[in-house]
Amino acid sequence: MPETAAAPPTPPIPLAALLGREELGLRQIAGPTDAGTVVHWVHTSEMEDPYPYLLGGELLLSAGVLLKDPDRYASRIVQAGAAALGFGVAPVYDTVPGALIEACDRHGLPLLEVPPKTTFTAVARAVWRLMAQARHRELRRVTQAQQGLATAAARPDPIPAVLHQLAARLGGLAVLLDASGVELSASGRAPGAEARAALVRLARVVNPRPGGEEVPHPGETHRPAPASATDTVRGTHLAAYPLGGSQGLVLGLATPHREPGDHTVAGVAVVLLSLLTAPHQGAGSTGRSAALVRLLLGAGPAEAAPMLGAERWVVVHARGDRAAAPFAASALGAALGSALVDAREDGTVRILLPADREVTPQPGWTLGVSAPVRPEELPAADTQAARAVHRAAATRTDLVRHRGTSLAALLTPEEAAGHARLRLAPLTDSPALVETLRNWLSLHGSWDRTATAMEIHRNTVRQRIARCATLLDEDLDDADVRMELWFALRSL
Repeated sequence: MPETAAAPPTPPIPLAALLGREELGLRQIAGPTDAGTVVHWVHTSEMEDPYPYLLGGELLLSAGVLLKDPDRYASRIVQAGAAALGFGVAPVYDTVPGALIEACDRHGLPLLEVPPKTTFTAVARAVWRLMAQARHRELRRVTQAQQGLATAAARPDPIPAVLHQLAARLGGLAVLLDASGVELSASGRAPGAEARAALVRLARVVNPRPGGEEVPHPGETHRPAPASATDTVRGTHLAAYPLGGSQGLVLGLATPHREPGDHTVAGVAVVLLSLLTAPHQGAGSTGRSAALVRLLLGAGPAEAAPMLGAERWVVVHARGDRAAAPFAASALGAALGSALVDAREDGTVRILLPADREVTPQPGWTLGVSAPVRPEELPAADTQAARAVHRAAATRTDLVRHRGTSLAALLTPEEAAGHARLRLAPLTDSPALVETLRNWLSLHGSWDRTATAMEIHRNTVRQRIARCATLLDEDLDDADVRMELWFALRSL
């Protein structure tokens, strides 16, 4: 089977859920009836060989216009990794060909009969609707779990409380292991001895050097341990996640099943437990407190930031419908792996992360990520992240990263800033015009996207851009003018 494309952001749906939609009248007439069969997307094709056009996980819909060799047709669909075949009865065939039914049974391909009254569009619409419902349930489940974990972390006995909450949310065992695999605290249903032993082995995978840092032998290539490890033993799903700190603590999970969102929930627990165990590990909590004290006493970022354990940083700006929910900002910070979180009154959440930590899309949030910077450059990174989240909102993208410009390297910052002040002098008295021009240029002159990013009416955007053209005495349709103005705006 070829390598399939990455799964889409929406969760897959069980094929059984689609068959349960009575208004469609779908009927499975061949192939395995495995309850675990899921559909990731829908594709319609009347090609004689659809293999080159399939990504894997599809419900392929066809009326058999070019069906010549049912056996080869079914085998090629299976090779492409499709989930099932939906065969439309009409207009080519009155019934599903018997040879195709036999071929699907032979190759293990679920075959659905699509009645004449049901259009392929109706089937696709039903799949997307079921996916949207599943996505909503997943987001709600993750949000509730994040809030429950954050509440548990505030209890007098936070570590057992977080493990209990995590075990209840995932329906299994949550255990905290030390560097030797010894159980320190646990909650939930314990698996069998074989699964427990496998969980300890997973803990050693994510923490290969228990008890502290080990210096590699000369010539040895040091490979960093993975951020997680998974396994399945007799139907029990196992996962291990290392906690931050130098003592090699590991969170272990053993659950009877895996659901979308489990990894996100576990990530929140990992960060909370890392923070909760930091006082026992020493440097983490002490370093954060010392950095805060120095900042309050007048030290600059360049002096305080290294005490937090990183030389380069990224700033993340986040917006979302859940921003006003209790614990939402802290839960987002936990999911991204940082306790350095600032929730602003305008609904924006700002998070500071070490540059070596990966920022990934988070359910229900729109993220803008700055370029990696040194501590003294953090104010500029904050501006980059703000612009990136504006662009993400305008383009309806989950995450946008700031991309630097190589032109800036041709001038010193002082020279570039001087050019920018001179070039944009006619707009100096109107910050609104400057910001509108900046957003409009960054979004390739799109009125609608600029209006969305700035939360103003598109006519207001048109009026402001027209005013900018008048004050600058420039033709903003000229690509050279746009490029020069963009460079000046980036240098302000």
